[in-house]
Amino acid sequence: MELLIASAIGVMTAAGIYLVLRLRTFPVILGISLLTYAVNVFLFTSGRVRVGAPPVLRENITTYTDPLPQALVLTAIVISFGMTAVIVMIGLGAFLGSDDDHVDDQPDQSEGQS
Repeated sequence: MELLIASAIGVMTAAGIYLVLRLRTFPVILGISLLTYAVNVFLFTSGRVRVGAPPVLRENITTYTDPLPQALVLTAIVISFGMTAVIVMIGLGAFLGSDDDHVDDQPDQSEGQS
């Protein structure tokens, strides 16, 4: 189980980094979302993956899951949703302002030459 989760985290991280480096607005937004998903899964698995165990202590229970990573993941989901909304609005404003969705600020080489 750990190998599967670690592989999924690695694939999501690699795909997210690849998409962030694409220099277009939409792939960058998707890449940042994939990176936040990878971090959320990493935080969740840091509390040890246990199937069917309660997240709080009760009487006569010897195994339980740590509730702190679950709380951290819930907080990270809310923060990443807000961050994604802000990035989408910045990208949309940049596209509407320049009719181009390139992420870099450098002008095209063909514009300055006649």
